[in-house]
Amino acid sequence: MIESIRKNMERNRTIRHMEIIAAVILLLLSLFLFLSGFKKLNACDGNVNYVGTIRMERQFEEEDYDEDSTVCDVLYTKDDLQLIVSYPYEDYIRLETEEIDAYEYVTDNGIHLCFDHQDPAYGEIIGTYKQVITEKETMRFNAATSYLILAVSLLIVLLFSGFFTLYEKCWFMGIMLLATVFAILFPEESANGVNGILIMLLYLLDIFLNILCELLISKQSRYNFLVSILVEITEILICVILRYRFATMVVTLFFWLPIDILSFINWSKHKDEKQDELTKVRKLSGSQELLVLLCIVVWTFVAGYLISGLNIQTDFFGYDRNLEKLIIYIDACASAVGMANGLFIFFRLREQWLAWYLCAFLESMINILSGQYVLLILKLGYFTNTTYGYIRWSRYIREHRSDDKTMF
Repeated sequence: MIESIRKNMERNRTIRHMEIIAAVILLLLSLFLFLSGFKKLNACDGNVNYVGTIRMERQFEEEDYDEDSTVCDVLYTKDDLQLIVSYPYEDYIRLETEEIDAYEYVTDNGIHLCFDHQDPAYGEIIGTYKQVITEKETMRFNAATSYLILAVSLLIVLLFSGFFTLYEKCWFMGIMLLATVFAILFPEESANGVNGILIMLLYLLDIFLNILCELLISKQSRYNFLVSILVEITEILICVILRYRFATMVVTLFFWLPIDILSFINWSKHKDEKQDELTKVRKLSGSQELLVLLCIVVWTFVAGYLISGLNIQTDFFGYDRNLEKLIIYIDACASAVGMANGLFIFFRLREQWLAWYLCAFLESMINILSGQYVLLILKLGYFTNTTYGYIRWSRYIREHRSDDKTMF
């Protein structure tokens, strides 16, 4: 690894120094934002002063619970103040009030907190304070996370500069810069009791790891599978936290993780004789493509039907069951295309790039319907790199027509 870094590190002294300075600045900015954010988050000592009662309005559009729900959260607001009251389902269905009298308190550092009862306990004060501050400081924490991942991206470009072309470095950093801007401007809301800041962190990790993996695949590098394992772990965590895309989660767990390991072994057996970092690649026949398409259609309808029959509650879609079912079927199709793609990659077939096009399109639909706009940056990366990878692989296949006809 050390020898590889020495061989590939940026050789232009001016550019190298500029990249080092930029990476250090990003790391220091990230550290400052994290520390200042945590300082604000822990600034409350539990002392509050009673202000008075205020009338808050119930936000009905935030509610959509059914008999399978155990606890139902009701949101009340007034101006920029919020109060969330949790009711057991039995009490929730009998709840007819449109307003509530909330008790307003203010902390020593001027933060206003609302409760549905007087004299809140110390734990309630601290918990509510952190909830309010976290929401107020979402942009700060998202920026800190984004700058940290952007710094890591820049360090990869710096340390492995000789391994990447100028286009590849610009593409990689361009996608990460866009992801940084979107993460700051379009923060994620909390879902299923998980803070939106943590969700955004997973999104940014997903983007970073995915585009690095995609870039390595386009370069016919077997090391993409080592990065891909981290991609699968990240995406499983996202599915678990958001309680959605169960077809993709199952396929990732039982298909992608094993196929990544097997693919690394298979690709290692088919190195290019002249360039050790390259893997020999091939293309598929027409009849085989038709069989793959048929399997995708069958999987989509069978998996979509089975998963849509499961009554799994998530507040990520605002309890819109029709939207949830639509995404389930799109996800089932995406998971089928993904499995085909995984097999194409395992067998070193150029058709994996065509599968990436379709998979990126289906996942873009899911991201738009789910409001996951920051992940659209990843799909932009998919579309551009897929074109680049298809061209590179096609050129290699033309130049090596008689080489390596074996599958394994």
